[in-house]
Amino acid sequence: MSADAADGGAAIIVLPELFLTGFCYDLEPESYPYPSLISFRALSVDSGAIIVGSIMGSSDHGPINMGFCMAGAEMGVYSKTHPFGDEKEHFIPGESIAPVKVSGLSIGLEICYDIRFPEVARKLCASGADLLVTIAQFPVERIHHWRALVIARAIENQIHHIACNASGSAGGSSIIVGPGGEVLAEAGDEECVIIADIDLDERDRVRRSITCWEDRRPELY
Repeated sequence: MSADAADGGAAIIVLPELFLTGFCYDLEPESYPYPSLISFRALSVDSGAIIVGSIMGSSDHGPINMGFCMAGAEMGVYSKTHPFGDEKEHFIPGESIAPVKVSGLSIGLEICYDIRFPEVARKLCASGADLLVTIAQFPVERIHHWRALVIARAIENQIHHIACNASGSAGGSSIIVGPGGEVLAEAGDEECVIIADIDLDERDRVRRSITCWEDRRPELY
């Protein structure tokens, strides 16, 4: 499906959290150059697309749920800030929240449970993110939370939000939202590809139209 999206001209291809393995904690976490991503790196080089996802990675301090944004040979990473449930026994939490910068784009990357903490998205946006991307394994029984949170993060930060959730093992319902809260594309619970055209300049137009961003008072909160 990634190759199909690339063939269709996609500029950004977003895959779910731990899309290659799921939560298979018996597997050895990968270290650079991340062998499982070789074919995706080749796809990115050939197509020019940015590819976003997460894998089980290793760090100096232990295993991490490692989000990545890949543009050919260039790759930036983000470690999931808020491990959920059993994850806490297997992954150490990230200690830094900042946009991942690749190919001239600043991507505000969140992983699953992070979306329940609005401070994460706000810090990413205040640090200059051009768009938000959330990758997840959000369970079907809470998929109504997922949809509400994805749209809320877009509205409150007045920014595009691409949110990719696994199907099968999770509830699907991937969604792409504009900075005014409009749903640009939405999936059901089956595996599929959703596509939307995004004009990044729309973020600034929306922020000028409704001046929530300008009217923030961060000195109080």
